[in-house]
Amino acid sequence: MRSTVGVVGWHRTLRKTLHSLSAPSSPAFLGPNLPDVWVPGDHTSPPTHFPESLQWANGHSNAVILEGKSIAKQIKVKVADEIRRMKSGIGKFPRLAVVLLPQKCAESQLLDVVSSFNDETDVHGIIVQLPLPQHLDEEKVINVLSPEKDVDGFHPLNMGNLAIRGRKPFFIPCARRGCVELLLRHGVEIKGKRAVIIGRSKIAGLPTSLLLQRHHATVSMLHSYTKNPEQITSEADIVVADVGIPNIVRGNWLKKGAVVIDMGTNQVKDPRDHSFHVSGDVCFEEAVKVASAITPVPGGVGPVTISMLLSNILDSAKRSFEMI
Repeated sequence: MRSTVGVVGWHRTLRKTLHSLSAPSSPAFLGPNLPDVWVPGDHTSPPTHFPESLQWANGHSNAVILEGKSIAKQIKVKVADEIRRMKSGIGKFPRLAVVLLPQKCAESQLLDVVSSFNDETDVHGIIVQLPLPQHLDEEKVINVLSPEKDVDGFHPLNMGNLAIRGRKPFFIPCARRGCVELLLRHGVEIKGKRAVIIGRSKIAGLPTSLLLQRHHATVSMLHSYTKNPEQITSEADIVVADVGIPNIVRGNWLKKGAVVIDMGTNQVKDPRDHSFHVSGDVCFEEAVKVASAITPVPGGVGPVTISMLLSNILDSAKRSFEMI
């Protein structure tokens, strides 16, 4: 059941981060200053890359591109520096278990593997590759996963604690945490703004809405039964799209000056040469003429998401080693 290349061990990206990044620690923090959820170790304000004159509806310029690669690099440098200090100080480091499934895997076999990783003290994070084969019960598998090792943040305990003010989840879903991280690091104000989230799935729209509400945004969620989605979206200061439909959000859905976070990743076939390219849920060519800021696909939320996973694994190891 375990991968022959080593299910338990360094996450490939984590190993690459540790060995390839040698820059000194930066003042970057490892997550948004989320009210009632966590307080970053560094209390300084994040750098603002988002020109103040463009923050809300200036109407005089194309959108600022909210790229995530430089932010992701800052976070990876911070994570790598902490791992170096952890290894030199106590001789230990984070370990991640990734469960990869053959299509004919028995559910009982999968549950046994996940349970065994729950009990292994030298494993600090567990990821079960989703989506599961159709014959497996995803809810049952997620419920078996220890919430203290659920670095994806999908366990009901983590999701429930995220929803209740004053409670603290062990982990926040990486892509959703990356979304808010990207907004804050680019200096986009969330408090008091109206946000619309397109898509309400339990691993996408729902945790995004909970995070934005924690930051005191007024949040609306759109789904397949929503009437007049274009009108609702056109009133939003912040639009987050993660529904898995290429280019569903057109330029005329947006109000002038909106900030657009495109979390869609869709393989689109070019009818001319039958090649494939990656497209978001937002029609970039139209939205960039209306929005004040927009994430590219690829290169926007994606790189930050990976960094958030590394941060979650590190946080889990620090709890295990009683360093936090």
